[in-house]
Amino acid sequence: MRPRSPNTRHHKRVKLHIERPTLLLNQERAIKNIEKMAKKAKASGVRFRPHFKTHQSAQIGEWFKPFGVKSITVSSVDMAAYFSSHGWKDITIAFPTNIRAITKINALAEKITLGLLVESSETIDFLGKNLKSNVNVWIDIDVGYNRTGIPWSSTREVAGLAKKIAGSKNLAFAGILTHAGHSYEAKSTSEIRRIYADSIFKMQKLRDVLTAKSFSNVEISVGDTPTCSVAEDFTGVDEVRPGTFVFYDAKQLDLGSCGEKDIAIALACPAVAKHKERNEIVIHGGAAHLSKDFMLSKEEDKVFGYVCMPTENGWSPRVNNTYVSSLSQEHGIIRTDAAFFRKAQIGDLLMILPVHSCLVVDLMREFLTLEGETLLTMPKFN
Repeated sequence: MRPRSPNTRHHKRVKLHIERPTLLLNQERAIKNIEKMAKKAKASGVRFRPHFKTHQSAQIGEWFKPFGVKSITVSSVDMAAYFSSHGWKDITIAFPTNIRAITKINALAEKITLGLLVESSETIDFLGKNLKSNVNVWIDIDVGYNRTGIPWSSTREVAGLAKKIAGSKNLAFAGILTHAGHSYEAKSTSEIRRIYADSIFKMQKLRDVLTAKSFSNVEISVGDTPTCSVAEDFTGVDEVRPGTFVFYDAKQLDLGSCGEKDIAIALACPAVAKHKERNEIVIHGGAAHLSKDFMLSKEEDKVFGYVCMPTENGWSPRVNNTYVSSLSQEHGIIRTDAAFFRKAQIGDLLMILPVHSCLVVDLMREFLTLEGETLLTMPKFN
């Protein structure tokens, strides 16, 4: 059954009293984003394993369950332990395995179906000697992002690791996993589609090689928000793992992965000063809240977030010619035109659509819904 989204019929919007940078959450939009991605995965006949590093919240995690989500992705052992403690039983840690956390890994593997990611024989050897329970193991494949993983064309190396996994105690070879993060540098939705098609082609070719070498039931796992949002269907893979889609952000808007009405979070920041000679407004909201992630405008200016105005239903469409142009730890500088400069007053709240929702959530650690409910993320581990 679809969860009931808050709206004016069922939930009264409250007048929020905000004094400091506060991360606002439009629950209705987030649930619509979840529903849309879940339906696309179901229509394609693939497993939907959303990445929970974006929201990091057990409360928000519950919003996925009515759409049939039973398997999730996380980015650390601690995050896996947190969601395991809140009832999730099938968790893949989509980050190269940190063997120094073997005690926690063993504790998790005793309780849940745990998936681990590897890209070296050293890690496989260590796990084979030190794991006490069965785990599923994925080989990390690089299809063009050049961050982690074995190049997809290194078929002999991948096959060697698969053979080593299959021959190791307590390790089950699950398949090949990739993150096409280079989609974040695409210049158009058509380029995102090309990256998706290219990624799937490479992963399928690699699976064919493994199948020819007698590895059966090799699954393909993919997951990045731009390609998962733009691709019409997911035929040809076994699971998808997008994360940012639950909230989206300014970067996804610029990429064409979403529309402005899909963005479900905004950072509410008090305006604290104005400088007429530069048409700049200073907000309490800096790198400590928004992170240092930025985009480049068409004029090659740095953009750390788009600016909206507060409304009864959350926030307005973004203001033209107005954006966060620089950040220090607590200060944000908004560059704008003369008309908006005159309109905005010291003491006003300005709503910032962040460039990268995952990082903003990681910094802020809590949400305030438009209905006035505070939702917390997992404890911060150092």
